[in-house]
Amino acid sequence: MLIIHHWDTDGITSAALLVKALNLVEFKNMSPPIGEFRFDERIKRAIERSEEIYILDLNLPHEVEGINKSIVFIDHHIQPRIRNPKVKQINPALEGEEAPSASFVVSQYFNFWNTWSALGVIGDIGEKAFEIPKVGELLEREGFTKEEALRLVELMDSNYITTERKSVEKAVKVVLETPVRDLLTYGPWVKKAEAIGEAINGALAGAEVRDGMAFITFKSPFNIISKVARKAVWEIGYEGAVVVNEDFHGKAQIYFRISSKMAKKINMGEIISELKGKGFNAGGKREVLGCICEKDKIEEVLRIINAHLG
Repeated sequence: MLIIHHWDTDGITSAALLVKALNLVEFKNMSPPIGEFRFDERIKRAIERSEEIYILDLNLPHEVEGINKSIVFIDHHIQPRIRNPKVKQINPALEGEEAPSASFVVSQYFNFWNTWSALGVIGDIGEKAFEIPKVGELLEREGFTKEEALRLVELMDSNYITTERKSVEKAVKVVLETPVRDLLTYGPWVKKAEAIGEAINGALAGAEVRDGMAFITFKSPFNIISKVARKAVWEIGYEGAVVVNEDFHGKAQIYFRISSKMAKKINMGEIISELKGKGFNAGGKREVLGCICEKDKIEEVLRIINAHLG
């Protein structure tokens, strides 16, 4: 059994939920290269050696079209239907419905719910997760406060933000083997989270704001781009944030997040489609877009985003 999952809290908890729901004793879990929406050679070799494959919280339908293996593809992002008959695609978005996280889709599909289900939602939509009754119910079962849940997501995400792919993959085992409350004091995650907090605040300090939209540019080896955008929109209250990490291990990262209000005016799906049509590695959903590109292509991506911003 091979489980390929996203590198964030939602991906990690989705993988842990799957393992528990299926009562798996032996499995291998892997994450794509941090910040890159693709299967690298390491994952492709693992796929060749596997008979059964689960892909969780990864908006990469094109990667499975040519794979002649039994695959279950569970996601919640906007995406086309997969044509490969070997792939079972489970995604409420295909029917025009919304799911707040892949963890919720996994839990609904297998009817297996616990605190991990809620943490995946909080990891994906932040404070808005607490408006969902099921999230509150699941946290209450474990006696988790809102602040503790947010902190645990911060700690879990520290693995991918510091671009430690092996730590992301190890995190699934840590979650499975550690009482959920004890994760709040898990030393390796706490240390990484402290360094990340300093880097995020440094990036936000350089924000330029025009018409309620924040434009933020910085350089960092940490994969903090989504965290910077979320803090700008969800905590500071900007209508949107266009965030650029000009040098992320030799590549450029561009992240565009908008508020729920702006989502009624801006069609993120159109922007993603346009970027993909021009060959860019991009993905996202209703309120967010992520793209990784060569550093000399930053201006081209920004021109496309700005054209939709007007």
